[in-house]
Amino acid sequence: MSLRRSYLAGAFLVALSAAMSALAYPEMPAEMATHWNGAGEIDGRTPKLVALALFPALSAGMLALFAALPRVDPLGENVAQFREQYDTFVVLLLAFLTYVHGLVLAANAGYEFAVMQALAPAIGGLYYYVGVLSAHAERNWFVGIRTPWTISNDEVWRQTHERAAPLFKVAGVVAALGALVPAYAELLVAAPVFAVALYSTVYSYVAYRRVGA
Repeated sequence: MSLRRSYLAGAFLVALSAAMSALAYPEMPAEMATHWNGAGEIDGRTPKLVALALFPALSAGMLALFAALPRVDPLGENVAQFREQYDTFVVLLLAFLTYVHGLVLAANAGYEFAVMQALAPAIGGLYYYVGVLSAHAERNWFVGIRTPWTISNDEVWRQTHERAAPLFKVAGVVAALGALVPAYAELLVAAPVFAVALYSTVYSYVAYRRVGA
């Protein structure tokens, strides 16, 4: 995906999120449900104006942030080597936020569904693409598995990301299965990615010691 196309797609998703809020405004309650616990019960509400502005503002902020990161990264020239995957990840992240926004609006409009079950495939898809991104990412300060050991050594970065990339893909598949087994959706979404993150951190240290950096 070219840089121009990715920014156009990102801007479209921000505009779509804003349009969804505007169209939904008359149907929303004064206090909107915005958070659900692991059992799928509402445990947090937000005033309507704030709730409807939240996701468009968050999406716009994320788009601006990811556009700026390569420019301020001391290793920003390395981002150019995987810019296609970087830009695709940004678009997928904004699509995910737009999807979550749609779920929140649907729930507040009276539609009944298991929130985590509905989220599981989207979260799984995002995890899977993190695996794709990890397979291509070069050393930088903001994207990837950033431990003191990966940041300080190119070989440790390479080994750690080669090891973690397929694991993130597996975590994505496992998370998506939460749509099929709603009773365990929260566990399937959280546990695998936590395990991969922990393993990758430990592995980066072991790799650092092994290369003698």
